Amino acid sequence: MNRKEQEIETLLEPVIRAQNCRIWGVEYSAQGRYSRLRVYIDRDEGITVDDCERVSRQVSDVLDVADVIASQYTLEVSSPGMDRTLFKPEHYAQSLGEQVDIRLHLAFDGSKHFVGTLAAFENDEAYVHVDDEEYVFPLENVQRARIVPRFD
Repeated sequence: MNRKEQEIETLLEPVIRAQNCRIWGVEYSAQGRYSRLRVYIDRDEGITVDDCERVSRQVSDVLDVADVIASQYTLEVSSPGMDRTLFKPEHYAQSLGEQVDIRLHLAFDGSKHFVGTLAAFENDEAYVHVDDEEYVFPLENVQRARIVPRFD
């Protein structure tokens, strides 16, 4: 997460908690004059469309008052979904045994893209089994990691 996303998450966390949800992650992308802010929310019972609508209204009001985004932006509030992005170390720890799709900032072993089983997570490093190999990816090199949904 970049500094702007961390600032937004810190601002929104108590607002979202007050709506009986937890913030899963924030994605902010500035694209010229228009920007997009995605806020992912979650809770143990799952997220409904009504939850997203309620949280979106509250988040929008807080963002308008705090004025943390100077340009025009589109706000999207949603569930992280089955193919959820892993934003934080605790997300990796909760996802052991899951299939993950990992994209790296810098190539490792000639590739920036790996799909395998998240076998362990220790000291901010993800241990991923790909075929018969185990790879260790420091989180600082992970551009994006997502769960690969299984339909058994």
